[in-house]
Amino acid sequence: MKMRMCILLLLFVSVNSFADTSDSTSSKFTHMIGVDFRPGYVFPTHEFFKGSNRAEQRINSTLSGHLKYGFKFSDNTSLGKENPHAIQGIGIAYNTFFNSSELGNPINVYLFQTSRIASISPNLSFDYEWNFGAAFGWKKYDEEKNPLNRVVGSNTNAYINLGFLLNWQITSNTSLRGGVGMTHYSNGNTSYPNAGVNTMGASIGVAHFFGNDRENTFTYPPFRNHALNSYITYDLIVYGATRKKGVFPENQNPMLVPGSFAIAGLNLNPLYHFSNYFRAGVSLDLQYDESANIGSHIANTYIPSDPQELRFYRPSFREQFSAGLSLRGEIVMPIFSINLGIGKNFLCKGDDTNSFYQIVVLKTNISNKMFLHTGYQLYRFKEPNNLMMGLGYRFNAK
Repeated sequence: MKMRMCILLLLFVSVNSFADTSDSTSSKFTHMIGVDFRPGYVFPTHEFFKGSNRAEQRINSTLSGHLKYGFKFSDNTSLGKENPHAIQGIGIAYNTFFNSSELGNPINVYLFQTSRIASISPNLSFDYEWNFGAAFGWKKYDEEKNPLNRVVGSNTNAYINLGFLLNWQITSNTSLRGGVGMTHYSNGNTSYPNAGVNTMGASIGVAHFFGNDRENTFTYPPFRNHALNSYITYDLIVYGATRKKGVFPENQNPMLVPGSFAIAGLNLNPLYHFSNYFRAGVSLDLQYDESANIGSHIANTYIPSDPQELRFYRPSFREQFSAGLSLRGEIVMPIFSINLGIGKNFLCKGDDTNSFYQIVVLKTNISNKMFLHTGYQLYRFKEPNNLMMGLGYRFNAK
């Protein structure tokens, strides 16, 4: 969670560094205040949501209210000229799942970015928005106080949201926005249980712009010769994290292994710049997972009833180290980039590493070459594996 707080602080550092490209005699930013309301449906991914809770009622709805501050670069800056519709900022949200005694009412604190996908008419556009941050104040599983909630294992969870919106400009500085989106909450296996909470719902909100010396009118970005901007950069990322681990002894119930395990990784990702907004390539992904395959190295002669009594032989390095190749695509916007990947380990041993994996990464630029790397890795499209918190350096940056 400390890494997410660093991202919030470095957001302002990044803004100031990028703003230096503007004309000092003019306003650098257009500011925005927005309010959203998001009713949603909770996917019944666990018996707890299907009625196995104290209220003996299905938990299938959620509601959140969002307050957001954002800004976009004015059109007298280079980033404003290249990205006239990109808005980024910070949001806070209050959530209810209508079961506060067992789930709580989490507070989300997050970074967001929104921009246009396509123009429909002079006053109507099709936009996207992503949110990435943390949700605080969950009621977590407790064997005595909250025994039925086997979904949420920590008071703080990662929060990820992706939405698609219709943006209707009702005045020169005010827009009405509505659409649909999906949300995922998880702790990245830093605590157990970690079944995850997934929702899908609607969004309706208002955004008001101020502090600009020109009207917030719809404009079309100028034509650029993307061929002149096509080149290759090389992103080198070093990351780490910790995780919890559950094991599944033969003919026994699953058991949570005491303590936490270390994760360390390195990615080398060449990316071909197809345009100012999109780059793609293949990444070499190396990872060491201290918890990998320990379930097949239980040292006890019999399985104890108390997980604290579990003992393990240390697996070989080969069983805990993996190397894979992943296809990566990256959407590039001011300050942030979203990097998505799907890959397969080619050097691995054991069930825990011999798998397809999926990666979602938020890169936050500190400078033209340095960036924060905040990522999340899944196995087999459904199994949470680990967080990826680190730093990156971009070679051949222009």
